[in-house]
Amino acid sequence: MKPVRSPILAKQPVARNASPAKSPVKTTVKPKVKHTVVKSSTASSKSGAATATPVRAGTRPKPRPASQPAPVTPEPKEEPELDENDKWMKEARAKVSNIKGIDPNAAEQIFNDVVVKGDPVVWDDIAGLEQAKTSLKETVVYPFLRPDLFSGLREPAQGMLLFGPPGTGKTMLARAVATESQSTFFSISASSLTSKFLGESEKLVRALFLMARALAPSIIFVDEIDSLLSARSENGEHETSRRIKTEFLVQWSALQHAAAGKEHEDVTRVLVLAATNLPWVIDEAARRRFVRRQYIPLPEPETRKYHLQKLLSAQKHDISPEQFDKLVAMTDGYSGSDMTALAKDAAMGPLRSLGEALLTTPRDKIRPIGFEDFVASMKTIRPSVSKEGLKVFEDWAAMYGSSGA
Repeated sequence: MKPVRSPILAKQPVARNASPAKSPVKTTVKPKVKHTVVKSSTASSKSGAATATPVRAGTRPKPRPASQPAPVTPEPKEEPELDENDKWMKEARAKVSNIKGIDPNAAEQIFNDVVVKGDPVVWDDIAGLEQAKTSLKETVVYPFLRPDLFSGLREPAQGMLLFGPPGTGKTMLARAVATESQSTFFSISASSLTSKFLGESEKLVRALFLMARALAPSIIFVDEIDSLLSARSENGEHETSRRIKTEFLVQWSALQHAAAGKEHEDVTRVLVLAATNLPWVIDEAARRRFVRRQYIPLPEPETRKYHLQKLLSAQKHDISPEQFDKLVAMTDGYSGSDMTALAKDAAMGPLRSLGEALLTTPRDKIRPIGFEDFVASMKTIRPSVSKEGLKVFEDWAAMYGSSGA
């Protein structure tokens, strides 16, 4: 039997012209060169992902030369300076965020849809209505600016209603009150408090009154309040509408109780100011809370003249003082918005007279607005309030409100 050789002791081949090895040695096989991926030491500062560089095995990445500057981190950009409205809004959001029990989504919706800043209106922007201005000053402006003088029997009212024919300046008066009293102005309507989700409308109403207290002095202005607080009925009223009315009246009552001295926070300088063209459809409970009900009538002759002259002050016209007096007499029964519509239509008279030549006529060659343009416009722009409708307002004012231009 032949002996078996161990594979370890097997004789290795000997190279030519070389002496045989004294002992068997395992041959070393040179490995093939492989390319590997070494992560670079520099990484993207934004994504955090390392860049890959192919190098030969056993080598190191080349160091950055000393002359090469290190990457510079860009300095953070300075935030643009905020204007007054943006600064106020930022501070207001900070105050509202500290209110306990307020729904953040409802508060954000109030900020976006209800809070009004900018475009201030002052008393001089409103022609006439001196009696209404005086009443608003006594009810809102003076108590808000001097709260130390208005306490006890002088405690200001928490609700005021402006009613009268459409187009008489009720909304402008509300904006002017907010400007003159340096108040936060919340302008709401029935649609801004209505939600399709159950319970969301009540959250909006609560958020509205909580924010008004936090940002006092505040004015909650409800335009067309007859659509929000109309008389409640057993039949034909939607459940959502009923819940909104109830929540609004509850929050309003809480505001009045606080003003009566049951709480000591500075919440007395919050007023619910409303406007309507249909005061007789307002719910009796809501009407009771409007302690002051001010009738805003159609403009008097002097007011119409002032308004017309102000509208034409920036326009080229050749209307004489005598013709202004004639126009005032011819516009009896026109509201403030009717006068504005009439002036706009009359201003188109010089352009209409050019016809197709309008496209090539230089601006300085267009004739001025004349008395005849107003006479022609009166054929199409008529008063929006009838004498019968005006008498209904006067009768309601005599029964429930106070009148005066």
